[in-house]
Amino acid sequence: MEYRTLGRTGLKASEIGLGGEWFNGLTVGETAAILDAAQENGINYIDIFMPQAPTRSNLGAAMQGRREQFIIQGHLCTVFEDGQYTRTRDMEKTRRSFEDLLERLQTNYIDIGMIHYVDSEEDFQTVFEGPILAYAKELKEKGIIRHIGMSSHNPHIALRAVESGLVDVLMFSINPAYDMEAPETDIFDLMEFKGMEKDGLVVDEARQKLYSACEAAGVAITVMKPLGAGTLLKAESSPFGVAMTVPQCIQYCLDRNGVKVVIVGCHTVEEVLEAVKYYNTPASERSYSHIFSAGNAIRMTGRCMYCNHCQPCPSHIDIAAVTKFLDLAVQQDTVPETVAQHYWALSATADDCLMCGRCEPNCPFGVQIRENMKRARAVFAPSRPV
Repeated sequence: MEYRTLGRTGLKASEIGLGGEWFNGLTVGETAAILDAAQENGINYIDIFMPQAPTRSNLGAAMQGRREQFIIQGHLCTVFEDGQYTRTRDMEKTRRSFEDLLERLQTNYIDIGMIHYVDSEEDFQTVFEGPILAYAKELKEKGIIRHIGMSSHNPHIALRAVESGLVDVLMFSINPAYDMEAPETDIFDLMEFKGMEKDGLVVDEARQKLYSACEAAGVAITVMKPLGAGTLLKAESSPFGVAMTVPQCIQYCLDRNGVKVVIVGCHTVEEVLEAVKYYNTPASERSYSHIFSAGNAIRMTGRCMYCNHCQPCPSHIDIAAVTKFLDLAVQQDTVPETVAQHYWALSATADDCLMCGRCEPNCPFGVQIRENMKRARAVFAPSRPV
């Protein structure tokens, strides 16, 4: 494992980190096994945005006796309400959720207090001119959080945060597909990959400016969605028409200015080991130049990244899970029996969708969620249990 200084924080962070959302649904034993594998392979960085009580408690139990061995990037403004995750700017809810995070992790501090998911100008003003930032500063002054961070998918908003001088760490979505968007592309079209030029690839200058600004200011970038939720790993789903490998995706991110940690979601020990294979992969096999020479970059409509930023759902549908099973189902001529079983085991399916559209404005990737729900209804109807 190689380590990089986390910008002006001075912390030494592993180049590969763990994406905590994949701990959802695991037992204490399974969680501990993943942390064991991570620690044995030198991973010391964990992102924890999940507000689910069992997930937090299991992580806390699994981390006992080794808290100091990990750098925790814990999020403010994520809450679990009415049985589901949602983002909030309500101060009371934010405070209660963060105190719950500390209690369940059995720790008295968080290394990076990450203000969760700021993508719009209006939201930026709400956060940076209101009580949320004031609360983050209060926590930092008390030593409860050591450094302030912010997560975003919008290069313009992210740059504003960097230039404010108030943010030490930026969690940002980076992969080759995102970086090949035209700089003038609207944020929603950007995340639908509509900004890709038909007659060649164009680097998004706004994103490159952001990366360089972070490097210059000592603001560390921790990367989310480096694999594009698996989109880039298959030729049929990649906007480039060619597949990448996990090491190639990691290398691409580490090559960007400002990037210090690439956060990879790992649901099993095997996935941890797959990520750290990066260090045993020859430099020639880490090269991602083939995606730029393929010459067949195409537009790609909004694709679910399984992040659940679309929540909450009034019908309590786990939208990411429904879409994930839909994506798995349509990759084959017939729906695999195991996929159908997992789908129908969900507490709520696409059949429960009200088609209210409340979810779609929350999605940073412009996914047409209602269309996905309609498609899931049709795809899984033949396998519906009697």
